[in-house]
Amino acid sequence: MRVYFGSVTALCLATGTAYAGGIERSPQSVGPLFEEGRYVEFSFATVSPDVSGVGGLITPGVASGDMTETYQQYGFAYKADLNDTLSYALIYDQPYGANVNYPTGTGYFAQGSLAEFDSNALTAILQYNFPSKLSVYGGLRYQYIDANAFVPFVTGGGPLAGTPYEANAEKDGGAGYLLGVAYERPEIALRVALTYQSTIKHELDTTESSVLGLNVTSTTEIETPQSLTLDFQSGVAEDTLVFGSIRWVDWSAFEIAPESYVGLVGSPLVFYADDRIKYTLGVGRRLNENWSVAASVNYERTTGSPTGNLGPTDGQLGLGLSAVYTVDNMKITGGISYTDIGEANTIVGAAIPGGVFTDNDAVAVGFKIGYYF
Repeated sequence: MRVYFGSVTALCLATGTAYAGGIERSPQSVGPLFEEGRYVEFSFATVSPDVSGVGGLITPGVASGDMTETYQQYGFAYKADLNDTLSYALIYDQPYGANVNYPTGTGYFAQGSLAEFDSNALTAILQYNFPSKLSVYGGLRYQYIDANAFVPFVTGGGPLAGTPYEANAEKDGGAGYLLGVAYERPEIALRVALTYQSTIKHELDTTESSVLGLNVTSTTEIETPQSLTLDFQSGVAEDTLVFGSIRWVDWSAFEIAPESYVGLVGSPLVFYADDRIKYTLGVGRRLNENWSVAASVNYERTTGSPTGNLGPTDGQLGLGLSAVYTVDNMKITGGISYTDIGEANTIVGAAIPGGVFTDNDAVAVGFKIGYYF
């Protein structure tokens, strides 16, 4: 069971940290809760996206250059049993993020635009195990987010003619919850788990500078989206496991809309027109008492709806590979994934075509060390 589940979590590490819907960088997995006994893990991943486009109505045919940066992800989890029926887990992750850096000197209308969105979250979960192989679990999640943006193409006339738009938001914390139910049959490595995660509301004190005024202060309300995830795995033959997940995220309800920016362009700084559903399906194989391997594919439909210029991606198709080495009470996991990012069309303001982003991808490499004690 340990070897099988190690393969699954390795795959999540490799594929979940590349590009998902919206600005999601972590699948917010509750997987550590199902590890055996007392367990601790540390994880690290580096993701190298390559996202570029060609100008539409404003700068037709002009290439944007790669507007993304390589980033790193860190994670930690601790799980323990209180008794035969109660277990708990503490999980740290970085669920959302964005690093936008349009190169200068390209002639593309968004050249020089910068944006960052960072998050850190800690989740505490308590699980109750029924004798019938069912379990229920729930917990609280607390996260911090902060954001800033510099958008030089948003400017205009008046006394501050030519002043580029800039926003800096102070860090803010917020709390949410999760609820779930699971069914397990360890003798055949079967587990099905359904997890709901609530929205988390934030109010960020924001300072904006633009043609509307310098150092204008306001409050930007951001609500990270609710989600519903179905995870499953089952042994299908000796030493062979099939696994997967279906994850829905309510991205259509998410936006970042600073007051001055909306007043200037008539639309939010970041928005998504559609919810996203991501499908993952894979197979794991134990080679011997020390080594296991796994492979999976994941898919997120391209909606065709326009996006903002700070998040020009729409859908994906990815492949993940992982290997787990287990020795004594330790397992070491490594994974790699390749993601073909779906074509996206951006707009400026309410409807002006910005650019068309095609032939983009991301490569992620991750490592994890887990220990049972």
